[in-house]
Amino acid sequence: MLPVAVLVSDALSGALGANPIQRATLQTGLLTLALLVLSLACTPLRLLTGWTWPARIRKTLGLLGFGYAALHFLIYLLDHGLDLTLITEDVLKRPFITAGFTALLLLVPLALTSTPRAVRRLGFARWTRLHQLAYVAVSLGALHYYWGVKKDHTPPLIYAAVIAALFLIRFLIRFPKRGHDRSGTRGAGRAAKS
Repeated sequence: MLPVAVLVSDALSGALGANPIQRATLQTGLLTLALLVLSLACTPLRLLTGWTWPARIRKTLGLLGFGYAALHFLIYLLDHGLDLTLITEDVLKRPFITAGFTALLLLVPLALTSTPRAVRRLGFARWTRLHQLAYVAVSLGALHYYWGVKKDHTPPLIYAAVIAALFLIRFLIRFPKRGHDRSGTRGAGRAAKS
């Protein structure tokens, strides 16, 4: 949790600038998005390279991403004086807040079911389907970032492009080109039958 320590240190030393709440909100939001994208990149990286280490850090990255998402939301709550009426109105009326809040809600069941016991209880197939919500959550997070930026939309568009590339890689690996098996050889099934 080194970035949290840096954030606290910056806050205590006055290094967060003229608007510390805005800076802390932005930093925790960016860390959330970066960690979630990295966690989603682990499986495609493993499938493309055969490396096993990405699978070992995927859960940690995802949980860290959820932790920073919760911290990001906590800063937002404190900035709004914990006024639930004001926060509810904000979530319902401002699309960028709606997208971010929905992303956080989708991450909650993923964090709660990140244990081996949860996998056994749900069964691997249902657990896998549930955890595909991570792609929806990270997409909403990128949309939240895009709508929240007033001037330069380049950084959120880069995140969106990376997320789209991860979607594409997973799709291509899961549904290989018709007539090819996963090894890329044409008509392997027909050759086996003859």
